Amino acid sequence: MIEVPTPHNEAKKGDIAKYVIMPGDPLRAKHIAEKYLTDVVCYNKVRNMFGFTGYYKGVKVSVQASGMGIPSMGIYSKELFEGYDVDVIIRVGTAGGLNDKLKLKDIVIAESVKSNSNYLNAIGMKENLELKADKKLLQEFKEYIKNKNKKAVFGKIFTNILFYSSLQDLEEIKNQGFLAVEMETLALYANAKLANKKALSILTVSDKPITKDALTSFQRQETVDEMVEIALDVILKNEVNKNV
Repeated sequence: MIEVPTPHNEAKKGDIAKYVIMPGDPLRAKHIAEKYLTDVVCYNKVRNMFGFTGYYKGVKVSVQASGMGIPSMGIYSKELFEGYDVDVIIRVGTAGGLNDKLKLKDIVIAESVKSNSNYLNAIGMKENLELKADKKLLQEFKEYIKNKNKKAVFGKIFTNILFYSSLQDLEEIKNQGFLAVEMETLALYANAKLANKKALSILTVSDKPITKDALTSFQRQETVDEMVEIALDVILKNEVNKNV
């Protein structure tokens, strides 16, 4: 177990909910907390990696920024799972769409993830392993998407160690059947597996790195809100069903 508070998170035990929504951007975490939660308390400002706890329609939920890349996600998700007793982390982020059928603003839900990082080897797991989302959590999202007539694409994504990848590298990743590329999900799924906790990554296609199409900053914020609402509603449904 990790002792808390940590060098990265000043929260005390009990400050963070069992459910955590995790964007990469600290300002997006602030936006989510202010827009969707009531009775909001900011529990972390260390390194400006903001964390908030509040209530979504009566259910206690936290929003914690992860920062960019595998190392940052690796730190914050591990501390949440192993130090703050978080049960579920749902990453809400952006990704570069690789599949030709994907359009800007489409939502991609990561059934599985692979990477070119050595993170798995470093934490004692099999290198080049394809990590999968929690089955039960994934099924809950599939049912929600179907029942609410929402649109989302489910499949495998690629967590890249580089943001500025060559066109050749991106083409190779695309040809292996990956829907999209981003920089954090591998660490989240790995830490969830080690801690026997639940994780899922929901991503909005903010750009198409091969064709150079991209959303504006305003369009990106507008679209990110849609996947946040999906995540919060699934959390709400999950908690209601537990109490029935």
